[in-house]
Amino acid sequence: MSGRRPLLVIITGPTASGKTNLAVNMAIEFNTDVFSSDSRQFYREIPIGTAAPTIEEQRGVKHHFIGHLSIHDDYNVSRYEIDALNSLNQFYASNDIAIMAGGAGLYIDAVAKGMDEMPDPDPIIRAQLELLLLNEGIAALQQKLKSLDECFYNEVDLQNPKRLLRAIEVCLITGTPYSELRKAGVKSRPFDILYLGALREKEELAQRIALRVNLMLEQGLEEEARSVYPYKNCNALQTVGYKELFAYFDGLITKEEAIEQIIVNTRRYAKRQMTWFKRNTEINWIDPNEPAIAKELINKRYSEGF
Repeated sequence: MSGRRPLLVIITGPTASGKTNLAVNMAIEFNTDVFSSDSRQFYREIPIGTAAPTIEEQRGVKHHFIGHLSIHDDYNVSRYEIDALNSLNQFYASNDIAIMAGGAGLYIDAVAKGMDEMPDPDPIIRAQLELLLLNEGIAALQQKLKSLDECFYNEVDLQNPKRLLRAIEVCLITGTPYSELRKAGVKSRPFDILYLGALREKEELAQRIALRVNLMLEQGLEEEARSVYPYKNCNALQTVGYKELFAYFDGLITKEEAIEQIIVNTRRYAKRQMTWFKRNTEINWIDPNEPAIAKELINKRYSEGF
């Protein structure tokens, strides 16, 4: 350690933008580790559908928070904030630079800025909302959230009922939009932060998403989904790729329709990710195929810390 404040390089961007490759390149360049902030890649049973980096893609770089949980584990962003900060603090005892990579904006914000204190769940309100979900489906939750907090509605994964339930619950308990509570204040961190964003043209990103979905299918996505199908109600599986295939397994849609829906819903997810990232004016958007630019920005930010 040099005696200066350590640096956390956060490499983010929409799904399929090339974050993993860029993160590994920078980790090799600066002889450091990668800490994942992709909440879908935490779960060991579903590496294909979550595009978790393979051993080959990791290229000898140590990765943290990849496949360290089971889909049956109860985990949330607050616990991740604690775990990630503890892990980073231990890492910084002997390292100056760490790389964080992922596209889960809420999880990135938790580490970089901290989570605000939220009210405890209200059992009566939660029961009412769960009954609404049961009787009218997830669309009813989506509309309720939109009426209470359109800002968070435009950012959240609309297919994740747990996220919707919690956001609506907080709105109703506090009388304040969930998105406003999350902006209440930024907590100080014992490290400096540099944001790098992997930027792709809209058409290119759409093509990359379609190619990735087809590659996942070649790698065995359908078989992976069948292996976890008995647990389809687990929160970890309420995500793009699995919900569509579960509908196919249930006979509600054809396999071809499921594949098309995965591609379309992944594009929508990428759009919501960009809506989230656009709020952060500190992100330096770069071409992920230009690692030299990323290296220059890291070196510049690192030197500023002395």
